[in-house]
Amino acid sequence: MKPDATATRGAGLGRLPTLEGANRIVIKVGSSLLVDFDTGRLNRPWLETLAGEIAALIRADKHVAIVSSGAIALGRKYLAIKKDTVRLDQQQAAAAAGQILLAHAYQDLLGSHDVRVAQILLTLGDTEDRRRYLNARSTLETLLDLSVVPIINENDSVATDEIRYGDNDRLAARVAVMCSADCLVLLSDVNGLYDSDPATNPDASLIPLVDEITPAVEALAGASRTSFGTGGMVTKLAAAKICMPAGCATVIANGHTPEPLAAIDNAAACTWFLPSTTPRAARKQWIAGTLEPRGTLIIDAGAAKSLIDGRSLLPVGVVGVEGEFERGDAVIVRNHEGQDLARGLAAYCSADIRLIMGHRTAETKEILGYRDRDEVIHRDNLVLIKV
Repeated sequence: MKPDATATRGAGLGRLPTLEGANRIVIKVGSSLLVDFDTGRLNRPWLETLAGEIAALIRADKHVAIVSSGAIALGRKYLAIKKDTVRLDQQQAAAAAGQILLAHAYQDLLGSHDVRVAQILLTLGDTEDRRRYLNARSTLETLLDLSVVPIINENDSVATDEIRYGDNDRLAARVAVMCSADCLVLLSDVNGLYDSDPATNPDASLIPLVDEITPAVEALAGASRTSFGTGGMVTKLAAAKICMPAGCATVIANGHTPEPLAAIDNAAACTWFLPSTTPRAARKQWIAGTLEPRGTLIIDAGAAKSLIDGRSLLPVGVVGVEGEFERGDAVIVRNHEGQDLARGLAAYCSADIRLIMGHRTAETKEILGYRDRDEVIHRDNLVLIKV
């Protein structure tokens, strides 16, 4: 089956995308790359190579996060649990043991390049519940701004079927959207998306570029054939579908290629899924047209001018609060004449804003007992309304 023409209409651009133009990159590493098939142990030489490539990205002032599979596979070997075990408690025990091995390996190998790492474990609920999402996003943003590489995995030691992703491709996509990444790299044991199954059809052709995931494109996905992995091409396409509306490009590439990240930039066989917008533009559109405002902030003339000049909204410029809302909710920003100026995401709940409005940022901690953000609405979370 051939994909729709729209799936490959960008293939004649003459130059495929590269990671060089991306500032924030999420890299998903599959179990089949990290774990040696025969021994069940960490494939340390492979991870050493990847660590060197990630260190080079950090030195180039790029932000990098890693979503890594492999904990359960490593934990099975460590705890002598058979690979075909399906009992949830033993799977979770393997995850608990394996995650330590995995995190230590990343810390050791990236640390040899003077790159710091941190560990974040997530469940499906952490990216769907608004409050937990905001906390996870804040943690990610802080780590990335500090040039720390977050090592992220599903929290398999506590997650049950009802709260699990079940695969790290979709988890990686949610993380990429959460941190407004420019690109998601899915490293696996396949080159990319083919127009038929290359395992059974020697004439199968790789599709280098997709700018729309149509039903025909989705029909090309097959099942996973690896011993350790839980996701196949179906989950990779699902990841791309999550990323594209958020302005995040996705690339599926073969991690077994020597220096797989450099290979992507050197036109190695891979499949790019290109969005029609940027992460920043997609986020602004989401704020402006998708979220339902939960309240209104009234601001003075000085604050209104600051917003028009591209600055954030500070507590000192707020003169009134209407409605009840929580941190992270969408609000309308209105001037004292009743004109709607902007929409944005509040960094504080309505009750706290009422306490700090009219005050300088330095007074926030004294008034509230804590200080989360300097701004009531950061400029990245604010969209001006054209009038």
